[in-house]
Amino acid sequence: MSQPVATPQATERLSITVRGVVQGVGFRPFVFNAARRLDLAGWVRNEAGVVRIEVQGTPESLEAFCRSLRQPPAQARIESIHIERLATPNPASGPFAILASIDDGQRRPTIPADLATCLDCIDEFLRPDERRYRYPFTNCTNCGPRWSIISGLPYDRPRTSMAAFRMCPACEAEYSDPRDRRFHAQPIACPACGPSLELLDPAGNRVARGDDSLRQAAEAVVAGRVVAIKGVGGFQLLVDATSAAAVARLRARKRRPSKPLAVMMAGVDDVRRYCDLSADEAAALRSPPAPILLLRQRPDGRSPLAEGVAPGNPYLGVMLPYSSLHHLLIAEIGRPVVCTSGNLSEEPMAIETVDALARLATIADQFLVHDRPIVRPVDDSVARITPRGLELLRRARGYAPAPIPLGFELPPILAVGGHLKNTVALSLGDQIVVSQHVGDLDTVSSVELHERTIHDLVEFFAARPAAVACDLHPDYASTRTAERLAQAWRVPLIRVQHHHAHIAAVMAECRLDGPVLGLSWDGTGYGADGTVWGGEMLVCRGGEFQRLARLRTFPLPGGDKAVREPRRSALGLLYAIFGEQCVRYAGEWFTAAELRVLLAMLRQGRHSPQTSSMGRLFDAVACLCRLGTTIDFEGQAAMALEFVARPAGESPYPFPLRPAPAVASSGEGTPYVADWEPLVRAVLDDLRSGLPVAVIAARFHRALAELALAVAEQWGGRQIALGGGCFQNAFLTDLVHDRLAGFEVYTAKEVPPGDGGIALGQVFVAASDSSTHDRA
Repeated sequence: MSQPVATPQATERLSITVRGVVQGVGFRPFVFNAARRLDLAGWVRNEAGVVRIEVQGTPESLEAFCRSLRQPPAQARIESIHIERLATPNPASGPFAILASIDDGQRRPTIPADLATCLDCIDEFLRPDERRYRYPFTNCTNCGPRWSIISGLPYDRPRTSMAAFRMCPACEAEYSDPRDRRFHAQPIACPACGPSLELLDPAGNRVARGDDSLRQAAEAVVAGRVVAIKGVGGFQLLVDATSAAAVARLRARKRRPSKPLAVMMAGVDDVRRYCDLSADEAAALRSPPAPILLLRQRPDGRSPLAEGVAPGNPYLGVMLPYSSLHHLLIAEIGRPVVCTSGNLSEEPMAIETVDALARLATIADQFLVHDRPIVRPVDDSVARITPRGLELLRRARGYAPAPIPLGFELPPILAVGGHLKNTVALSLGDQIVVSQHVGDLDTVSSVELHERTIHDLVEFFAARPAAVACDLHPDYASTRTAERLAQAWRVPLIRVQHHHAHIAAVMAECRLDGPVLGLSWDGTGYGADGTVWGGEMLVCRGGEFQRLARLRTFPLPGGDKAVREPRRSALGLLYAIFGEQCVRYAGEWFTAAELRVLLAMLRQGRHSPQTSSMGRLFDAVACLCRLGTTIDFEGQAAMALEFVARPAGESPYPFPLRPAPAVASSGEGTPYVADWEPLVRAVLDDLRSGLPVAVIAARFHRALAELALAVAEQWGGRQIALGGGCFQNAFLTDLVHDRLAGFEVYTAKEVPPGDGGIALGQVFVAASDSSTHDRA
């Protein structure tokens, strides 16, 4: 009997467009291998804003292929997959292939952040029988530099700083082999064809090359010297973290007297020697972003780390080695090292060797450098693990430029951020890209970096901004830059109130339309009424806000000088209560001559702006508690108040919410004012009675949590957003969350609660049709 003839299965062809973070993460090799396993024909290629696929085969194979796309490589982030059935198959279609990339001009955020070295690469460069043994630039498809080396889209080697390094035959073979983990890995390199190390003295003279340079740099650190290394995203300064003399030497040279320094340790077992470490914290340290993580130091007091690493701070900023160079160097040093940005205090981080030698020669004793160019500076990210998950306090390496998805389309809007802890942001379709951390705009070089970052972001994504958003403050360097750009591009300039932007950042990340009650508590910001805001409770809907409540105002003698002198905030606060009798308390903070000048300023209202700042209230209470009359870095006094607070359940100080005088008389203005006077009087009484500062600090924090609850109950809505620098205070944030347990409480996680998230909020507000916009 003859056998039945099998009916050939029909052939179909699909066109697939994948959006998201799908370039530089091994997505094309993943697609290639999936198609080959299923015996499909077609191709995959990078385009400027997407990965495009055409695939042909049986319906069953195509269905299996489409399912596989939903389980992409670990570092890919799929935003959308659009599948279209093509009318006719291509009879000439050959085996599935990776085609050359094309630039279609429609650029979207497809590139991942720089990725920490993977376990496979670590194992490889530690094995003497491997050709990359002790090679400090080992990477593969799953790890290595991305955002710090790419100059354009789509992501291919010619558009990276690896373009100058021609692959050797061995690397070329790995790059072309679908079975190899370096298949289409653009930064691929080895000792025969990739970047190399040199050790220089401060005059730029070569001291050593190759592996000898790494070993000698390690010896210098062990000997107590300061070594500058060219890392992934810029220069870093390293010293022995166990040497008090070395840490003091670095602080003196860097002009950073007391701000905490980050420490790099070899692994989580080392971290456990110095810090309490949960499973979630260990996972964050080992994760591909590999941030600096704030960890509570062990309370046993036997840590061999120098006290000067984080003076007076119960937390330690810890990171693990995240590049092959760091792994090899830390292993050679054999102890924890301080690893901090390669700059003088307040200056941008150096990224070029010539610049580093010019600016860091008075700080570093040796320079460990390499010849792979850094396209843009990318500092280390800082994060913490909270009951709500991982929260970023500085967004840079490992996270930028990962986009913030909004779920709705926006016009292209550029936001230039604020003045401190600056970032910039750009909307692209239904996403917002927030740049890496730029820093404070207090120097000419930092303002220049800010402008370069703006142009880099706009040019990289080939964007044509339809508007520019900036802070309401007219004297910020970022505002002046925004004014020039809006005029040059002939687009609207949209000024966004600082504290509104803090809450809008939370709304953008958490996809909240409102109404939302925003507790926007921070240092100072230019208010919509021209006064200095900072303790604001705003009802926000879309791009609009209304001020529901604020702190009672008090004068700041000397204005911005109060930021570094908590004694001025305390003086203004006491003057508002006691008038010139405040000298009873303030005499120990100032000389007689200083007090005469300051009292005259307060009496006449000169250079003493009224403020509702929660941050300055923190400073004032910290000063009253003798935790600092002057400080070396922003927030230092408030941090001291947080760290001294006893977590036990102390009763809160009174902090009544009262109808504002303007509302009582005319029905206009801000409805409620939070009156701090009963709180301050109670603090003074407790200080006189000798109550421990730990109890006073705890009662103060609990008073703020009770205020949050009082405002929320007065408002009557459900959704509450916490924003502003005061919510970098973990103790305060946890207390507020606890007291608002009956509400839906939102905080930002992907951007910092402080000014590092301002740009995201500015884009969100500017994109909304709001009458509060001030268009120029």
